[in-house]
Amino acid sequence: MAKIVLGIGASHTTLMNTQWDKVDHLQRAHQFRDALIESAAILDAAKPDAVVIIGSNHFRGYWLDMMPAFSIGVGELHCAGEHGTPFGSQKVDKKAALAICNQMIADDFDIAFSTKLSVDHGISHAIQWIVGEDKLPVIPVVVNCFAPPLPSLKRCLQFGESLAQAIETLPDGMRVAVIATGGLSHQLPFPDWRKPESANDEFLVDSWKEGRDNWSEYEVRRRQIIVNAPPQLNEAFDLRVLEQIEAGTLGQFANQISNDQLVSLAGNGANEVRAWLMMSAALGHQSGEKLCYSAMPEWLTGMAVAVISPPE
Repeated sequence: MAKIVLGIGASHTTLMNTQWDKVDHLQRAHQFRDALIESAAILDAAKPDAVVIIGSNHFRGYWLDMMPAFSIGVGELHCAGEHGTPFGSQKVDKKAALAICNQMIADDFDIAFSTKLSVDHGISHAIQWIVGEDKLPVIPVVVNCFAPPLPSLKRCLQFGESLAQAIETLPDGMRVAVIATGGLSHQLPFPDWRKPESANDEFLVDSWKEGRDNWSEYEVRRRQIIVNAPPQLNEAFDLRVLEQIEAGTLGQFANQISNDQLVSLAGNGANEVRAWLMMSAALGHQSGEKLCYSAMPEWLTGMAVAVISPPE
C-alpha cells in the first residue's frame, strides 16, 4: 500500500510577497520565511511521489453560486496568480486524485470534485514556497473556511481519517506528503454573506456572488479593504495549537472548542485551522515539531510552520 511520509502545516499570506520591504528589518519575518524554506528541504528529503495540499478558498475558484464543503481537483489545476503567487496550470497527479476521490466516496464521505479547478493562494502559496512549481505533482483539496455554514471541526477530523485510508489504497510503494496551509489567528474583513452590515460588506458579498467572470472589476477596492484591516491576533491561541501539534493531541481540539468560540478567540481567519486538523488526522495525530511561530500583525496573521515526520 501507499504511505504518508510527511505532514506540514504552514500559514499563508500574499502580503509577504507584496509588502516584504516593510518587514525586511524584522527578524520574526525572516524566521517565518526561513521556516518555509526549511520545510521545503524536509519535503524534498522525504522524497514523496505526490503532495496533497489542503487549503482554503478566498472566493477565487469557488463562489456563492456553488460552495462545496470539501472538494478535490482530479484534472486541470489553474492558479489565479494574485499578488505574486504562481499563475497558470500546475502539475496534478490526476490518477491518484481520482482514486482518492473514488475511495472516499466509497467510504461514505461526500466529497465534491473538479476536473478544472481554479485556486488562489489558499493552495498556490504552498506550491510557491514549499512544493515548488513543476517539481512534484499535487493533489489539491479545498475546504470551505469563509462562506458559512462551514463544515464542523469534527467533520474535518473525519475527512482527514478518510483521506488517510484512501491514500493507503494507492499503488504499493507510493509516497505521499500532506500539506495544510492557512491560519493561524487572524481576522479578515470578510462578512458573513448572509448578513452584511456595511457598504464594504455589501460590496464584498456582491463580488462573491457576481465575480466569477469579472473579478478584476472588484479587485482594487477589495484589496484596499483587506490591506487596511486592523490586525487581530491571539498568540496564546496560536501557541496552544502548535503545542497540540507537538504533543500529537490536535485531534482533541475539535472537542474542546465550538466554531463560534474559535472565531471569537482567534478571528474568522482561524477557520483555516480546519486544514491543520485534516492534515493531523491524516497523519494519525502523531507528534510533530514546531519550526517557527511569528506573530505578524503587519501581515494580519499569526504565522507558523510545523512538521509531522512519521518514522520510516
